[in-house]
Amino acid sequence: MTHNLVSANNRRNARTMRKVMTDAELKLWNEIRAHRLMGLGFRRQMPIAGHIVDFACPDKKLIVELDGSQHGQAETLESDAARTAKFEALGWTVLRFWNDDVIRDIDNVCLHVVIVAGLGDAS
Repeated sequence: MTHNLVSANNRRNARTMRKVMTDAELKLWNEIRAHRLMGLGFRRQMPIAGHIVDFACPDKKLIVELDGSQHGQAETLESDAARTAKFEALGWTVLRFWNDDVIRDIDNVCLHVVIVAGLGDAS
């Protein structure tokens, strides 16, 4: 993705968000950074289609979003669904996990990511 396709404001916001990660984001990032998860290359707080996603694996067109309790509210659910539809229309696959799931069960979260990326077995 070239810089001229991403607004300066989105780049600045993404850079700021990388400095202030939630506990769940930090825990997942420590598992997936530097190709640690089956060689998958993830970027964090990556601007895509006018939005900033939590984690993206451009090679697999895979987005991983971590949701806190505010994402359970009707208004936020609608917004998340619209974002997901926009990404899917561009060919991305979107995975959403609750922050609590990442904190409590990081191994299964990572396993699900690997399976969806086509690198693991669901059995």
